[in-house]
Amino acid sequence: MGAPSEIPISPLPLERFRPLLGAERVDSALALARRVADRLGGRPIWNVNSTAVGGGVAEMLRPLLSYARGAGVQTRWMVIAGGRDFFHVTKRLHNALHGERGDGSSLGSHAREIYVETLRENARQLLERMKPGELVILHDPQTAGLAPLLLSAGLRVIWRCHVGSDQPSPESERGWRFLLPDLVDVPRLIFSRRAYAPRELDARRVVVIEPSIDPFSPKNEELDAPTCLAILRCVGLVEGAPEPGRALYLRSDGSTAQVHHAADVMRLGRLPCADDAMVVQVSRWDRLKDPVGVLRGFEQLLGTHPQLEAELVLAGPNVHAVADDPEGAQVFNEVLEAWRTLPHEVRRHVTLASLPTHDVDENAAIVNALQRHARVVVQKSLREGFGLTVTEAMWKARPVVASRLGGIQDQIDDGVNGLLLEDPADEREFAAALLRLLTDHGLAARLGQNARLRVRDHFLLVRHLVQYGELLERQ
Repeated sequence: MGAPSEIPISPLPLERFRPLLGAERVDSALALARRVADRLGGRPIWNVNSTAVGGGVAEMLRPLLSYARGAGVQTRWMVIAGGRDFFHVTKRLHNALHGERGDGSSLGSHAREIYVETLRENARQLLERMKPGELVILHDPQTAGLAPLLLSAGLRVIWRCHVGSDQPSPESERGWRFLLPDLVDVPRLIFSRRAYAPRELDARRVVVIEPSIDPFSPKNEELDAPTCLAILRCVGLVEGAPEPGRALYLRSDGSTAQVHHAADVMRLGRLPCADDAMVVQVSRWDRLKDPVGVLRGFEQLLGTHPQLEAELVLAGPNVHAVADDPEGAQVFNEVLEAWRTLPHEVRRHVTLASLPTHDVDENAAIVNALQRHARVVVQKSLREGFGLTVTEAMWKARPVVASRLGGIQDQIDDGVNGLLLEDPADEREFAAALLRLLTDHGLAARLGQNARLRVRDHFLLVRHLVQYGELLERQ
């Protein structure tokens, strides 16, 4: 099974947000951080999740903990270990909390035994590092079973859930029945939306904190159009010879690096040209992100408007790189089979890309370039916790087409800063939304500019840190 691993954290300065947010907001955040640090008396805040690579939780944790440390709050990050059976159970739990059956496997006594035994061994090793009185923030279903063990050892525990369902269902209730025994004594439970908290929980223990992005991370930093193009040519997603010395980005530590690794690409014929109108969805290879539905909607678009010069790129991480998502390879193969059934004239306008994950910062820079180069970014999820890919695209002033569900509807005001799909499964509605943005350039530009302002005002990392700080002050 292996052992829990600690992820290094480098401090980052909150002062860099002054030009974006103004001195008053930044000074207030720094003052709050000093009060929290004094209250902790030098003790660390531990964060525990199930992976350091892939997915929004890992991507949020890295900058959140780095800026907290830069503001004087001691933070540490641990990633639990688990075998294939454990991550199969937690993927089933993930789907259940979204209200989906996933593979339909049982969440009965055998699954519970695998879950408990894996987390008991993780807890034993974590407690060799942690001391009574220290604060631990556990993230998502994979870690909830640690809570009773850490509490009994004298640690203070918060559980943070990033997933959920807008409406209770038999599946979501099945998932919560599995998890609720582990949460009985946890004093604070953080959710991304109030609706995600099951009714069995005491509302006084529930706190709502929406996710956020770091605008200075490799995934969100400013990249000009020539740099984006150079990165995409280097990776093999846009036609043209790689340009040595041009595919550059800033790493998390501030150093300059060159994109080196290529994507694994499935494509019929030539790659898209630099000027082609590119429609992009970036997400894990997950059925809840509906990549096959995106293919079918794009087929609908080109079937009714064959003269439209548009390209679709479905991109996700290398399927062997995300430890806590055992379904990734299977879903990618389903997408590949769906791609092969597309009419020839549609298939030659579709690219399937598994992005390299050898280097977390390089992967982020590739996603950044792909989103910035896109004419339209889509997130046609069937279920969604929050949808950080939507936030990222909005920050880059891209027009977004996304499903009206989960945290996406908290970000996008339909027709003001993006377009929302009333029925995510309706391929005609999806195709019509794409057509509007690909043909009405004024609308696309207006939505994109409004989207960036929306993220600046509500979804940047400083707001997120302040909410955590205010919660810790009350602990």
